[in-house]
Amino acid sequence: MSFKDLGLIDELLRAIEEQGYTTPTPIQQNAIPIILKGADIMGGAQTGTGKTAGFTLPLLQRLMAKKTSSRRVRALILTPTRELAAQIAENVEDYGKYLPLKSTVIFGGVNIKPQINTLRSGVDIIIATPGRLLDHVNQKTVDLSEIEILVLDEADRMLDMGFIHDIRKVLNILPKNRQTLLFSATFSSEIKSLAAGILKSPETVEVARHNTPAELVSQVVHPVDNKRKKELLASLIATNNWKQVLVFTRTKHGANKVSEHLIKAGITSAAIHGNKSQSARTSALDGFKRGSVRVLVATDIAARGIDIDLLPHVVNYELPNVPEDYVHRIGRTGRAGNEGEALSLVCVDELKLLYDIEKLLKRKIPSVTIAGYDPDPTIKAEPILNGRNGGGQSRGSKPPQRAGQNNRRPQFNKK
Repeated sequence: MSFKDLGLIDELLRAIEEQGYTTPTPIQQNAIPIILKGADIMGGAQTGTGKTAGFTLPLLQRLMAKKTSSRRVRALILTPTRELAAQIAENVEDYGKYLPLKSTVIFGGVNIKPQINTLRSGVDIIIATPGRLLDHVNQKTVDLSEIEILVLDEADRMLDMGFIHDIRKVLNILPKNRQTLLFSATFSSEIKSLAAGILKSPETVEVARHNTPAELVSQVVHPVDNKRKKELLASLIATNNWKQVLVFTRTKHGANKVSEHLIKAGITSAAIHGNKSQSARTSALDGFKRGSVRVLVATDIAARGIDIDLLPHVVNYELPNVPEDYVHRIGRTGRAGNEGEALSLVCVDELKLLYDIEKLLKRKIPSVTIAGYDPDPTIKAEPILNGRNGGGQSRGSKPPQRAGQNNRRPQFNKK
């Protein structure tokens, strides 16, 4: 099947060809015809499946089919993070380059005045994060009364990040008679409840089994003591001459520390997280894409929307507290039919997290100890709480054990 077979107009086909794509992905094959006919959709797709083009292309064509002389906002795309908003905005611009449609991206962390000026000049499509969009609504600098198409992208992540109240506020001011497209990596009960309230007779498209990592991603665990992780990470990058590596940490502080260690080791690196200014985040991501930054160290939230072709390596410097986040992380590599490698540096404190991930995946991840970095068998596990050891219970961890329960701590098996 080709993109032409999906019924897309010549202007879009020309833009698609210039982007180097020839064959639609499964999510595109299934979603585009449904959206083109005007139906609501509930789409389940992991990152790297071509989901963004799956809703952007038919959205652009739907807007062109109903021409209007006014420059009112007709389509709204809501996303959880600034990086994802910027990525989608770039795709909208690329695919719509031969169409007389104007789009803009709106998110926090930057001056609001240029956004206001752009909105006053008139736009057809807004790509936005919920918080900054509501700032504009409250200042009456945006009119959403003529929205024809609403897209909620990565709805599961928006709920995880606590945006449900903001989303409901936005929904309350949108026209009831609209087309709504909801995309989520998972279909949790919360997502289904949200969908039931906003979608009208939706068609469901799910192209990947629930929480299935990309099949082309090879996964491996390297057991190592926590205090030697930075040293092992730098050694792996240097020894294997990796040129582009995305590293995940649990905390912003941890991201900074890892990046600083790599720089001292002579490896160009940058950290990206919520405490960084938007200009710093954009600069780090651009450098990573261009190759001037060899290693990007990111927290989970900051990494949403990072879409890099042929990204070969993802490293879990620390395992996430929530097993599903592991799937999101490794989905950054092995995209669009390309192979990728996901490595996890796991200390004894994280064995419970590893167990939960393997339970979700329904399989064991191969474990390979790097010579010279064997874990010390005398070190006992400590609970990981809110991203750090000690101090409170983490999301997804087991409740404290009561007297009489088995209190043996997990340890690496000696081979």
